This record gives sequence, structure tokens and C-alpha cells, in this order.
Amino acid sequence: MNGKKKMCPCGSGKEYQHCCGPILTKEKFARTAKELMRSRYTANVEQHVEHLFASWHSITRPKGMNIDYNRWSGLRILDTVAGGPKDETGEVEFKALYLQGEMQGVLHERSRFCREDGQWVYLDGEILESSLTEPGKVGRNSPCPCGSGKKYKKCCLR
Repeated sequence: MNGKKKMCPCGSGKEYQHCCGPILTKEKFARTAKELMRSRYTANVEQHVEHLFASWHSITRPKGMNIDYNRWSGLRILDTVAGGPKDETGEVEFKALYLQGEMQGVLHERSRFCREDGQWVYLDGEILESSLTEPGKVGRNSPCPCGSGKKYKKCCLR
């Protein structure tokens, strides 16, 4: 490596080794629903299917999934309800940007989490918005599709 530290794809601003990395490698468990949400986003970025399955509630976990068709490019946490270290349930609302082929997409979801065997797991979620934009419709100086209010180049383009 050229001396640059690898930043975590989840957008926390932390280095990968001090954020989602240890959760994906099972060195530690997520302490909160929000941490689990961030690690699941990172697992999608890295196509780490094992973590996605392991962190999905056994009752709602799908038999199989395909995660190789999207390139995830940004996560913004909008709201959390409960989901702390001492809670049993929690919700995390987020917007995630992705590329599907040449199309720019936004997934806006309110996810529900609970504990299973003492660990945070994803239970299910309500998709609030899912959209694809034609290529060239989101310019560097356009408002970011994630809804942050920032320009695309200062937000999810990076």
C-alpha cells in the first residue's frame, strides 16, 4: 500500500480496521443496530455474502441471494430508533447509492433489527424509495441523489 489508510466504505469516516472490518471477520460483534447496518452495507460493497447471511435473522433469511449486480457507492444514515447496546430491537433508516450497469440508483429503507442468540441481526425492512436514474442525469455539481443537500461530487461521488 502507498501509506494511505483504507477508509471504511460505510461512510463513518473511520478506518476500515477500526470500523466494519473486525465485524466482517468475526473479531467482534456489532454493539448496536446502526453498527450492524453499516457492516451489512460494507458487506454488500465487498460482496461478503457470509456476513450478510450470518447477520440476517434465521426466520427471514432468504435461501440465496445475488449481490454482484450492484456497485454500492455511498451510505447515509438518516435516523435510528433504539438499537443501542442494551436494547433488544431497533430501526435504522438509510439511503444507499449504487450503480446498476450505467444507471445510478438510490435505495431508501427503514430496516428493523433485533437480537438473536444475543447478537444484533437484520429482521426485515420497508423500502421507502427505490429509483434508478439514467446515465449523465447526475452531474458532479448536481444535488446528491441520497438527499444530503450536498453536491454529488462532495457527497457520494467520492
